[in-house]
Amino acid sequence: MTKLFAKFQASASQDRGATAVEYALLVGLIAVVIIGAVTALGGQLSTLFTTVKDALAGI
Repeated sequence: MTKLFAKFQASASQDRGATAVEYALLVGLIAVVIIGAVTALGGQLSTLFTTVKDALAGI
């Protein structure tokens, strides 16, 4: 009975390690997408903020 419990514990810890790796890969992919979006839209956002700043300065 103790050996069965030990085997179950060992397999459960391996699953946790695999899950942690999967979450790390997801976080990395999300970070890459965010960096790509900021890089692609950065110039447009800068122009938008400048336009709003200038419009508020004229009020």
